Amino acid sequence: MKKQVLYIGFKRQDSILIGGGMANMRCLRALREIFGEDNVCEHYILDEAVKRSVWNYIQAVCLFPFNYHNGLTPKKVKKIVEEAQGVDYVFLSTSVVAIIAKKLKESGYQGKIITHYHNVESIYYDAQMPRWLPGRQVVVRCAAHNDEYGCKYSDKVLTLSKRDSNYLEMHYGRKADAIIGVGMEDKFQPVDETVMTGKRPLCLFLGAYSIPNNEGVLFFVQKVMPHVNVKFKVVGRGMGRLKAENKCMKDIEVIHDAPNLRPYIEEADFMILPVFAGSGMKIKTCESLMYGKNILGSDESFEGYDVDTNKVGGLCNTPEDYISRINFFIQHPITRYNRYSREVYLNCYSEIKSNSIFHSIFSDYVRH
Repeated sequence: MKKQVLYIGFKRQDSILIGGGMANMRCLRALREIFGEDNVCEHYILDEAVKRSVWNYIQAVCLFPFNYHNGLTPKKVKKIVEEAQGVDYVFLSTSVVAIIAKKLKESGYQGKIITHYHNVESIYYDAQMPRWLPGRQVVVRCAAHNDEYGCKYSDKVLTLSKRDSNYLEMHYGRKADAIIGVGMEDKFQPVDETVMTGKRPLCLFLGAYSIPNNEGVLFFVQKVMPHVNVKFKVVGRGMGRLKAENKCMKDIEVIHDAPNLRPYIEEADFMILPVFAGSGMKIKTCESLMYGKNILGSDESFEGYDVDTNKVGGLCNTPEDYISRINFFIQHPITRYNRYSREVYLNCYSEIKSNSIFHSIFSDYVRH
């Protein structure tokens, strides 16, 4: 008899996938490959196509102190627990809903629970939420409790990076059973590998409107651009808002809600990744590697990646780092296509590579 898995996603996304949405699709495709599409049931807490009412938001605020994250309710959890009965595996795509693992165990559920930590969610929400926002600590505390539930009540814990695994062990007494780095479906198409970077390089930032991304863009615009002769382009959902809010952005080209990122990535001479806060691994770094790009990024943007930053472009944590590297490349152009970046992706961060680790997690199913 074939085994079944219940996949629990936080939000069903039918629009452009970014960041966590792309990582979650990786997990879902891996489960379908292992179990077969007919044996993977999907359950989503929220559906972005369905507009939430004012009452939904009020209810969410009231439930945060009880460790039900935004949109999750006791009624929804009860329904999931009922759905899970008779299913062999429950796969939680994010630890922010790990209260489900707690309730499953309390119900006597006999299957296996796997919790995937896309981030350490308490760190993620602490970085994402404005310091002035009322109740932010309640939300961060809710995320922290769910991080703990994932460690305490899951049969297997998965993280993207060793850093996150170490954090879980230090704070909750359990390290990851498996570290599965970011893996992306290969969308690369052959390009002219002889094209050189320009005397006025095109620098590209990929990322949606959020505090860490906004801070990175403004850092580059205010502290780096006055000292380098480059064209800077920003592509990401909601980034038109950042341009409207900051006069220093008035001459920066911003594209939001782009249906296809590939043309923007291919035309860029350098990917600029000045991200200084967060958890997990940065999807934009994997995407840049996949397309064989030159990358100038921070320690945080390369966190979890086994990569020689000099070969990929450069490690840049200060304005001076960026200014020095960019001016060097203006004087000494290199090929726009970075063969080393592409090889790192193929050898370490392709979806095929990560799927092999997923197979090992469900080895008891694969063997039988």
